[in-house]
Amino acid sequence: MFQSHDMKGVYPIIGMFGIAAILGIYLLTLVLANKNTSKGVAFAHGFMAILALAMLIVYSLSNIDGPAECVVLFGIAAFGGLVLIYKDLSGKPIPKWLALGHGIIAVLGFVFLILFACHHTSMTSVTDSPENQVSREKNL
Repeated sequence: MFQSHDMKGVYPIIGMFGIAAILGIYLLTLVLANKNTSKGVAFAHGFMAILALAMLIVYSLSNIDGPAECVVLFGIAAFGGLVLIYKDLSGKPIPKWLALGHGIIAVLGFVFLILFACHHTSMTSVTDSPENQVSREKNL
């Protein structure tokens, strides 16, 4: 069931969370300026984030030592996002503290995901160096 890390699966997840983050920053500026949010942007932001979270969960479950802390942080951020979209669609005011907290938790998850990718990419490049490959072939 578990495999060693295939880092190619992490890069699309990072890209999708990155797009969600850009859309989220735009939405946060609207909330902080007491302006109405764009529902299309809000749905695109949520869709990208939920899709990336689903992919991250699958990746984490199928790899040894997957980035569980990222799944937890993004899961908490997703719950906050659901509360935010509910308030927005029901016409209730969006609490600025909740919008900021949602963003901060998501940024923490993103930073941990980047650190996970950097750490495991450097480990992969060391373990898959030409010298290591040659020594492994000699041992076969």
